[in-house]
Amino acid sequence: MSGAGPYNDLGKLLLIFGGILVLVGAFLLTGAQLPFRLGRLPGDISYQGKNGSFYFPIVTCILLSAALTLISWIIHHFRR
Repeated sequence: MSGAGPYNDLGKLLLIFGGILVLVGAFLLTGAQLPFRLGRLPGDISYQGKNGSFYFPIVTCILLSAALTLISWIIHHFRR
């Protein structure tokens, strides 16, 4: 009988999610000390009108998408 089973896969998955949570927590703790503010990057669209305002953080979305794609690629690479 081998040691590989459903608990082995669950353990790996929990370790990956735990690592991601540690990274997100560390980012939130040190985020105020970064030289840039996510959500207020140069290139984010902001319009102040007479009767309202519109804000769309396009550069922030692109940056977060690239970071999540890289994390997903790294996880997929090590799962093979």
